[in-house]
Amino acid sequence: MSVRAMTNLITYRGGVSQLSYVLHRVTGLGVLLFLTIHVVDTSTVFFFPSLYADAIAIYRSVPFMIGEIFLVFSVIYHGVNGARIAVFDLFLVNRWEGRTPDNSVIWTMAISILLWLPAAFIMGRNVLEKLGV
Repeated sequence: MSVRAMTNLITYRGGVSQLSYVLHRVTGLGVLLFLTIHVVDTSTVFFFPSLYADAIAIYRSVPFMIGEIFLVFSVIYHGVNGARIAVFDLFLVNRWEGRTPDNSVIWTMAISILLWLPAAFIMGRNVLEKLGV
């Protein structure tokens, strides 16, 4: 990507639709990174069992536990936003104009947060237990 393209991406003021675009890409890359790491570390069970045990110990650390909370949000948001895009592309093609996309982005974020909060609460409680709070 060129410097000009990066500058345009940062300076573009597209509102909530731009936020949705960027967040969809970032969450997708986050999930892809997790899946790649997961496949690699799971393959070590067969080839390097002691390395797998070390990896599990690292995954039980607080930074990774906090990362898992954000991973859950990434999966939920990416799925809900993907469903929103599919609905508009398949059924509501003529409604992409006007305020409808902005409203749908806000609804997508609200639904994602509502679905994420119970998991974040449970996982956050485990982080606090790990910290001894």
